[in-house]
Amino acid sequence: MKAIINLKKSIIIAADVNDFEELENLAIKVKDVPGIGGFKIGFRMAFRGLRFAVDIIKENYGKTVIIYDHQKAGNDIPDMGKGFSKDLKEAGVDAAILFPFAGPETQTIWTNECFEAGLQVLTGGIMTHPKFLVSEGGYIADDVPERIFRLACELGVNHFIVPGNKLHWVMKLRSLVVNELGEGNYTLSAPGFLTQGGDISECAKSAGDNWHAIVGSGIYKADDIHQAAINITKQIIK
Repeated sequence: MKAIINLKKSIIIAADVNDFEELENLAIKVKDVPGIGGFKIGFRMAFRGLRFAVDIIKENYGKTVIIYDHQKAGNDIPDMGKGFSKDLKEAGVDAAILFPFAGPETQTIWTNECFEAGLQVLTGGIMTHPKFLVSEGGYIADDVPERIFRLACELGVNHFIVPGNKLHWVMKLRSLVVNELGEGNYTLSAPGFLTQGGDISECAKSAGDNWHAIVGSGIYKADDIHQAAINITKQIIK
């Protein structure tokens, strides 16, 4: 398995801040905190300038992994995958998160285009908020997450996003990936902690040896960003 992050366990900081000034401050404040595996940039920073956002992180934090989360990518027509991947690579991004609810054709082509562009892919199939699946009162069929993960495995993906506040889904999807790829041949990353109710320590028990907690506002909205990052990473790198 080709690792995206050179740590078995880490915190990925979801840098969903308001502007470049806050992004610079965040990168500076967490620079010397052990256990940070990378930064996740979302569409707000991309709207302001993705290349500039990447440069701010690298100039103020240092060399690190940059993951782009379009919130949620992989849901347009298949042909859009090539331009998406090309633009991310040119902006200095290392990996892209795909939540391909639009079907297997888009999932296949967008995944392959990311790989062709030299990007790693993290695939997700279920989100952290309530009323998402049909059984919860949502729109997405209950078997969709497993179908997405199974196809992702077939396409060569071995990095996955699971919902940290829905432990039964963490265990279910981990079991699927183990059956498809074998234990130790995958990495799980999970959002949904702190403000969304997930418990990092509990998720760690369900996610296995290779996993990363994605934490945003619990760090960047803290009164003391540096100390908050230290406190949270200690839960991972015990």
